[in-house]
Amino acid sequence: MKTIDLQHSEMATALYEAYIEGHTISKERIPASLEKNRAYSVQHAVTSKKTNDNEEELKGYKISLTSKETQQLFQSETPLYGALTTSALSDGIIDLNSTSSPLIEIELIFIAKEDLSAADDVHALLEKTQVAPGIEVPDSRFDDWFPKISLGQVIADSAVAGKIIAGTPLDNVTYAQLEKLPGKLTLNGEEIAASDSSEVLDHPVNAVKWLVNELAGHGLTVKKGMSISSGTFILPKTLERGLYEASYGELGSVTLTVR
Repeated sequence: MKTIDLQHSEMATALYEAYIEGHTISKERIPASLEKNRAYSVQHAVTSKKTNDNEEELKGYKISLTSKETQQLFQSETPLYGALTTSALSDGIIDLNSTSSPLIEIELIFIAKEDLSAADDVHALLEKTQVAPGIEVPDSRFDDWFPKISLGQVIADSAVAGKIIAGTPLDNVTYAQLEKLPGKLTLNGEEIAASDSSEVLDHPVNAVKWLVNELAGHGLTVKKGMSISSGTFILPKTLERGLYEASYGELGSVTLTVR
């Protein structure tokens, strides 16, 4: 990773302080023109502050912009990633007042049973991971953010990492099982969104492969025990109070209570 300069260090400090203090910052604090590699430098600096200053652990990564529709929203030709630290792992209960401008997405969570390598193909990655039904709650440190911030701002803000909720992980999940896997989201028993896994780079394990390769380019790896939130099946919905359930056919389901 490149050494971060003073300007980018100040950006990282602003995002970290917003994270710690639970407030949002103006979009003007981080230039919309922030270039992609520099934005990742800011993100990595924020992650370092979380792990060093706040004594959190790096627990994994989230992948964003895994569909053409979401890429178009942020004028990107590729996905992007953000770091997940200790506070991102939810037990399935969220207090809405503790969030800023949260959304909700349904996506599969891959959990590494051993270190993942850029040399692994998609079948090796499946052998090295468990797969769990999941929910992601993106949230940002920026005011009025979705979809009104730039690609660089999204990356700097850890790909708007909020919370992830993982259900029971399964071993030995096959490529065929995840192909066009149906996903459905309900709120208080009423369906509010549905799609399938082909929205995630045509197949969710393609997103995992993309992540492992992209991290390698930044000198990073997915270590044993880390989680990967692999990309949403649906366009994000605004998070509301109530009981959510995300179901994925034979892979099972997971719930989230928002108080």
